[in-house]
Amino acid sequence: MPMPNKARQIVRTLQFSLGIVSVIGISWLLTLTIALRSAAAAPVDALFVLGGSIKREIYVADLAKQYPDIPVLISTGSQDPCIRLIFERAETPLEQVWLEKCADSTFDNFFYSTPILERWDTHKVKLITSETHLPRAVWLAQILLGAHGIWVEPDIVLEEGVPGNRESWLKTAVDVGRSLVWAVVSQFYSPQCDRLTELTTVDLEEWQQRGFDCERQGNLGV
Repeated sequence: MPMPNKARQIVRTLQFSLGIVSVIGISWLLTLTIALRSAAAAPVDALFVLGGSIKREIYVADLAKQYPDIPVLISTGSQDPCIRLIFERAETPLEQVWLEKCADSTFDNFFYSTPILERWDTHKVKLITSETHLPRAVWLAQILLGAHGIWVEPDIVLEEGVPGNRESWLKTAVDVGRSLVWAVVSQFYSPQCDRLTELTTVDLEEWQQRGFDCERQGNLGV
C-alpha cells in the first residue's frame, strides 16, 4: 500500500533535518578536533584544581611558582583562609589565584568552572587531582573541557590516609553519561557561578574572628 502524501512529506522533512543535524555535528567535531590538536601543542595557560584534599592545594601552591603568569582556579577546595595560608607559607603570589565555591560534586567542578576557563581564553589546563579520583575526574575533564576546545593535561597528586570519596563504576557511568549530554547542551547555555573569590581578598583577621578549621595534613596549626 503506497504511503500517503502527508506521511511521505513528514519522512522527507525528518530525513532532511537529520541530514542537516549530521552535517552540523560532523563539522563541529572536525573543528573541535583541530582546535584540540592545536591546544595540545600549546603551553599550559591555567592550573585547575579539583577540591577534595588539602594536599592538592599544597601541591599547586608550589607548582604555581613555575607558572607565575597564568591563573590558578581551585574548585570547591578547603576553606578560603586555609588556602591563603598555604600560598603564603609557600611564598607564592596570590594575585592569580581564584576560588570557585559553587560546585558540590565532581560534575559540578566542570559545570561551573568551564565557563570561567573560557572567559580566561584557556586552551590547555593542567588538571590537578588525586589517584583516588580516577579515572572519573579525567574522563569528565576530557569530555566537558574538551567540548570547548580545552586540552587537559592531568597532574596526579599523591595522597595519604583514607580517601574522602569512594569511586564506583556506577558513579563513573552516570557522570560520564550526563557529561556527554552536557557537552552538547553547554554549547548553547553557560552557567555562571556567583561565588568566585580572588585569593587576595580573603581577610584572615575576619576569618579568625569567625573561626575556621583546616585539614591536619596541611600542618597549618589551625
